[in-house]
This record gives sequence, C-alpha cells and structure tokens, in this order.
Amino acid sequence: MTAIVAGRATPAASPSRRRSSRSRRAGTTVARTAALWSASIVLGLAFWSFLAWWYGPTTMASPTAVVSATAELWQSGVLGNSIQASAGRILVGWALGVVVGAPVGIVMGRVNVVRQLLDPYIEFFRFIPPIAFVTLAVVWFGIGETSKIVLIFYTSVFIVTVSTIAATVATSENKLQAAANLGASRFQIMKTVVLPSTIPGIVTGARLAMGNSFLTIVSAEIVAANAGIGSMIWQARNYGRIDWTFVGIITLGLMGFLFDRVLRVTSRKFLGKYGVK
Repeated sequence: MTAIVAGRATPAASPSRRRSSRSRRAGTTVARTAALWSASIVLGLAFWSFLAWWYGPTTMASPTAVVSATAELWQSGVLGNSIQASAGRILVGWALGVVVGAPVGIVMGRVNVVRQLLDPYIEFFRFIPPIAFVTLAVVWFGIGETSKIVLIFYTSVFIVTVSTIAATVATSENKLQAAANLGASRFQIMKTVVLPSTIPGIVTGARLAMGNSFLTIVSAEIVAANAGIGSMIWQARNYGRIDWTFVGIITLGLMGFLFDRVLRVTSRKFLGKYGVK
C-alpha cells in the first residue's frame, strides 16, 4: 500500500514495522521508568543516611543498621513468622470483607428498600475506627486469630460496600432501559449489565480496603498477638531496638506494595474486559 504525501506516493508502514516501532517505544518507556525508580531509591537512601548521621543511632537507624537487623531477625525466624502471621490475617479478613461487601453493595445500589434499611448502619459504623473495637474484639473472640480477622473484616467490608454502591448507582440508565426493552429479566439485567459495570468499582474498593487492612493489623497485633509485624514493632519498643522498628515499618510497606501490585496485575489480566485498569 502507498500513501500520498505532498503530491507523491510513499509506501505505507508495514504491520511488522509498526509493531517494531511500538516495541521500541515500550522498551524505551520501561527503561525510563526503571531509571527513574532507581534514581528515586538512591536519593531516598542518601537522604535517609544523612538523617541517621544527623540524629544519631538512638533516634534514627541507618540503612546499614536496618540491613543488619533484618538479617538478624530473619535468621532467628522472628521476621519470617511475623510476615506469615500478619499476611494470613490480612488476606483472610480482607477477602471476607470483599466477598460480603460486594454483594451487599450491589443489592443496596439496586433495591431502594434495602438501601434505606441498611444505610444508617453503614454510615454510622464506617466512621468508627477499628482500633476502637480492639478491646471488645479480644473480649468477645479471645486473643487468637479470630479477633484479628474480625477487625480486618470490619475495616474492609464498609469500604467495599460503599464503593460498590457508588458503582452500581452509576450504571448507565440507557443500558438498563435497552436491556429491559429487549425482554431481559431482572436477573439477566443484573448479570449482564449491572455486575459488569460495577466490577471496576469493586476492584477500587478492594484496593482501598487492602490499604486500610494494614493500618488495622498493627493496632490489633500490638494489643493482642504474640506474632506479627505489629507485635514485632511493640517488642522493639520494649527492648529499645530502634532498628527493629524500622525493619517492621519497611516490611509493612513492602508487603503492602507487593499485595497491591499482585491485586492490580491479577485484576487487569482477568477483569480487563470490564474496564479494570
């Protein structure tokens, strides 16, 4: 094929050439992103080292001290057990919150009577922080895993519910009318129109709930847990190990980053056709 440019015919770019050009641009973008990330990390470590030097080891642990403390805690098994305990509690409580919150949000968004009945409770409890219920959770469910999981569930379920309600209410009225005019039943409309349009909102709520789960787990583990990142941070306070505290904080950040990335990539892969990005 040819293209007319300035009064003369020029050969159009072949599909293989266009694919090669896109591949080069994608490679350049990845390389630029990696370079910026690396520069950001190097600058952050340099600034951290300066602060550690300025304030001293009793106030600010240096990067090298944190690396040594990480190796110490890992070899003793404390860090590995803490990560496993906290990750398990977060995943179970968060998953329960998504499984319950998404259907409740869809029903509340579609059925006005249900929404009017449940809305006062949703609006009341979602403003009470989970840490306010830590003592009650321990009294009601004991110091075992159940109390921590219940608190994570409490953190997650309201966020997912509210996000799902908003996505359900925002469903295009034209699509609903078109499906009804074509003879679709209420169940078919729910399955083919409402649910696909709410999936991006559910994923957004799930991501927000995951972040809040990390906020809650530390409080719960500090109060009633023998293992977990929160418990490890509390033990660091008792032993005066500022470097252990830094290890716990950095571990929480890395865990959250990893969990969110996995959720984003998985959602994009399996739910991308519904507009999840």
